[in-house]
Parts: sequence; C-alpha cells; structure tokens
Amino acid sequence: MQAVLWRRYGAPESLTLGEAPIPEPGPGEIRIRVHATTVTSGDARLRGCQGAGIFWLPLRLAYGLTRPRHPIPGMEFAGVVEALGAEVTGFTIGDRVFGLAPRGAHAECLVMAETGCIARQPAGLSHAEAAALPFGGLTALVFLRDVAQIRTGEHILIHGAGGAVGVHLVQLARHFGLTVTAVASARHGLLLRSLGADVVLDRAAEDFTAGAARYDIVLDAVGGTGAQAVSRVLTPRGRHVFVNFGTRDMGLMLASRLRPGPRVLCGYAPGRQADLLTLRDLVEQGAIRPVIGHRMPLTGIIAAHALVDSGRKQGALVIEILSGG
Repeated sequence: MQAVLWRRYGAPESLTLGEAPIPEPGPGEIRIRVHATTVTSGDARLRGCQGAGIFWLPLRLAYGLTRPRHPIPGMEFAGVVEALGAEVTGFTIGDRVFGLAPRGAHAECLVMAETGCIARQPAGLSHAEAAALPFGGLTALVFLRDVAQIRTGEHILIHGAGGAVGVHLVQLARHFGLTVTAVASARHGLLLRSLGADVVLDRAAEDFTAGAARYDIVLDAVGGTGAQAVSRVLTPRGRHVFVNFGTRDMGLMLASRLRPGPRVLCGYAPGRQADLLTLRDLVEQGAIRPVIGHRMPLTGIIAAHALVDSGRKQGALVIEILSGG
C-alpha cells in the first residue's frame, strides 16, 4: 500500500512517500481502507518533536528516542471497513467509519482496535468531511465540557478561533448557550461569524486584553496569551484555559489554585470512543459542521505540513487518498 513514511524527526522534508505492507487485523481489530485523512497541528509538532517542553522526553520514549519507532504518521481518518479480526462484534465489512488513531492514518490502510476512538460516520457526510471532525471536535468538546466546565450564559473568548480546534470551539460554545468572542486573523472573519461568533476580533489589530469587555473564559487554542494580561479581563470566577501548554503554564495553574480569583487551567483530550459518539450526535443534530480549508492529495504531504507550519491554515487540511464518497 502507499503510505507516508516517517524515518526521522525534522522539517516537512523528513517525510517521504513510499510503499508499506498492508496491515492485518488481529483479534478485536478492524482494517479500514482510508479515503481521507488530515494534517493537524499535532501531526506537525510530533513530526519535528517541537514545542513539547516538559513532554519532550515522554514523547520520545513513546514514539522513539532517536528516530520514530513507527514509520507511518497520521491521526484523523475516514474510510470503509474492509477486514475484521477475530471476535469483532461492533463493526461489519462495508461500514463507513471515522476516528482518531494514535498513528498510521497517512496510508491507504489502517488497523484499529474496535474499542478505540472509532465510530460510524455521521449520516450525510463525505469521507473528507468526516475526517475533518475528530481532532478539532474532540478537543473542543473536552476542553469546554471537562476542562473549562462551561455554564450556559457565560461569555467566552476563543483565541486562535480559525484553526481546526477553534472552528469547533466556536460552534460548540454557541450550541451550549455561551456568548462567543472569536480572536483570529482577519481572513477568518466571515467564516467565524457564519459559525456563530457574536464578536470577531482581528488579532493583528485589536488587543482584547486592553478592552473594556470581561470574559468568564479565555480559551487559548494556539498559544500566545499571557496569564497576567488575560487576568485583567477575566471575571472574578473566570478561567484562562490553555490547549497547548508548558512548564510555566502548569506552574501558573497550580499557583492559581492557592489564591482567590481567576484560575489558570490546562488539560488534554484523550480521544475516547464515547466522546466520538457524542460528537457524531452533535453533527447529526446540526449543532456543528466540519470546516475544510484545504484539500490535497497524498503526494502533497510535504506541502501540507509546510502549510500547517506556516500558521495560515483555516479549519482542517484534508488529504484525500481515495476520491469519491
């Protein structure tokens, strides 16, 4: 099968396109013929093992200390079940599925445990649309519901609202009854308003920390907000939430627990099948929709990673492996 091969950590050019054996599903596993995948900010950071901070060593131990242990990268996928291992009961051959894999999605075939972060696709979506959902949608769901612990009627500011996580944060926050201020590059303005943002700020021209508005939650999806400046615009019980964080942010989180006033919060989205099923229900209810900013073939994998590195991606960057559907 054709696959992206990842033999060393580094720049986008460290990736190559080549051939790999078709994986065989073991007991409790299924093989998916992948129609679409994506390149996310997580893929790009892992490719170079960059920006990991205190997580550098754990990541290297998990993925390979000196070079990647597993040669095929990629997390998000959508496709069709084509083979079943023994004892599989939850899926049948021909099912249209989508999900989030720990690795291996940048290939024509992928093997997943049936109990992993995989589910049947939302009705009415193409493979490309389904592949654009799990990474951003699951992160948004978990950070709003579990980390920020949102309450109806609160006012949230989303910093970095134009990316794969941000576009889902805007839609879900609106669905859950929050007033939404979105901060992003000006080119994302029309999209974010169409997704439900009440206010859109151009991050290059407007400093929300200098304004008069106050927020119950400032959720930073991309990095770049400072705790001291943000604290000035938070309500007394406000929360400053980091999706991407390092040692300093974790220290601020611990310190904020010891004093009254706004809190600093960090967290992560583990990729649970139950949450993916919730996400599917939200799509089928019309609460959220996938946002695809770019489509590329598998042969464009280096250009795709370079675009993600540039910070100019809007929504999801989908890699279409098989056309149609």
